[in-house]
Formats: sequence, C-alpha cells, structure tokens
Amino acid sequence: MGCGTANRVSVRGVAVGVLLWACVCAFSAPARGAGDPNTAALQAVLRARGVYRGSLDGIRGPATVRALRRAQAQGRLAADGIVGPRTRRLLKLRPLGARTLRERTRGSDVVALQFALAEHGFPSGVFDGIFGPRTAAAVRGFQRYAGVAVDGIAGGQTIGALRRPPPRLPYTLAWPLEGPVGDRFGPRGRRFHEGIDLPAPVGTGVAAAAPGRVTWAGFHAGGFGRLVVVASRDQVRILYAHLARIDVRLRERVEAGFQIGLVGQSGDATGPHLHFEVRVRGAAVDPLPALR
Repeated sequence: MGCGTANRVSVRGVAVGVLLWACVCAFSAPARGAGDPNTAALQAVLRARGVYRGSLDGIRGPATVRALRRAQAQGRLAADGIVGPRTRRLLKLRPLGARTLRERTRGSDVVALQFALAEHGFPSGVFDGIFGPRTAAAVRGFQRYAGVAVDGIAGGQTIGALRRPPPRLPYTLAWPLEGPVGDRFGPRGRRFHEGIDLPAPVGTGVAAAAPGRVTWAGFHAGGFGRLVVVASRDQVRILYAHLARIDVRLRERVEAGFQIGLVGQSGDATGPHLHFEVRVRGAAVDPLPALR
C-alpha cells in the first residue's frame, strides 16, 4: 500500500499522557548509561554464587549491597559491603581495563566489557563473562562506530573509547502509536533490551516516527517477525518489529505520521506489542529521550 493522507495515523490524542508517563519513569529508573560495568560484573559473580537474583543493571543498590555482604559472610570476611582487596580475591573480581581481552578470555572483566558494549549500543547476548564470537563481533561493531582500530580485541584504545558517553539520537521523533511504554531500553535480567516495547491491541496502526526510506519490509527470521526498517537522516535506522501486517514497500519513501503497518505478535513476541528500536551508525540508542 502506498503512502498518502489516508494513511496518516493520529497520535496527538494521548501524546501528553504518554510524555508525562515517560517523565515519571525518568525519575524512577536509571538514566541511559547510568550503570557501571564493574558493578554489573560484581552482580554477575554474586548471581553465580546464588546470593543475588536481580538484573545486571550496574547499579549499586540495596539488593546488591545485601548480596555482597552475604557473600563476604560466606567467605568469612567482614560483611561490610565494601569491595576491598580481600573481597576481590574471594570473588575473583578483575576490573575492566586490567588486561587486554580477546576471544577465549573469561572472567568478571569480560562481563564488564559485555555490559559496557551494550550500554554503548552493541549488545552481545547474555552477560556470561565468556569472550566468544558474539562478543568479538560486538567489539568490532563498536570499534567501527568509535573510529578505533577494528581488530576485535579490547585493549587500551577500545576500553578508553568505552569510557565516553553513550550515543544519543541527534533529533526528535514522533510517537509511533498511542499507549503506554512497556519494557524499556536497557538491562533486563542477564541481557540488554535494545529498544522499547509499546503494548497495544492487534491491529493498532503504527506510524512512522520520522521521514525516511524503507530498507526492509518483510519477515525477519531473527526474532523480529514482520519487520519494517526505515533509513532516516544522519545515518539513523528505525525498526518497527512484531507487526501483524506491513503497509509499505521496499525503497518506498515515508513521512512522519504515515501508517507503515499494524501491531501484532509475529516472531519472538509473547504478546501483541510494537518493538521500537533506533540505531545511530549501527549503535542501538534509547529512543525515549527523543520522543516528543
């Protein structure tokens, strides 16, 4: 179906309510890039020891401190909740940057690397502390993005680049549909969610969030189901996944607000929702700050 005025989806009706909801969440959830990679590595070790059950979010909250004290007590150390030399030895903690990391390397610093890569838009799957092919691919992707030597090895130059602020979207977006925000961008359990989920009934219209050209319009076997990808300006790509129906064609030009498909639960979706993802030069970024 081509784009025209009949295809425009109205999102004004609840724009203010959704924005207010997002503002409340901004005060109750960690900001983009707020997690610390070494804290995420500590949480992974505590989780492996059975004393921590929370998400690997890199935030040193009460649950993390309680778990650390339990681990210290189990190891017959002072349960002070402080990661000192004896605690580091007990938990075999190695900070990110203490050594060069490459394929087949394992350890807590690999967890920290995986977390830092995800925070910068290049997740590699489970935060498992194993430097395998997926982590190497994420390192190469980040190196290309950061403009450093692309060798798949996390040495000083790459670790230094990971200390820079995570990428952000350079312009604002329109809401792709009406409704609340479900799962947000960021850590989720032992993984990283690369977009936001917008729950809505099957058949709800999905609008283009920005103008651009369609570079994918079909079924994606990697879990996205029926997927539309729109290439926008400034090397931005916007993904609309789990659709029930696609209303645009490959290479078609769309404008913001025009209908590109309908909400569904195709692919690896547990319920009807739109998975909305934004990538800048290949790096996944949090779209919420850009939605107005």
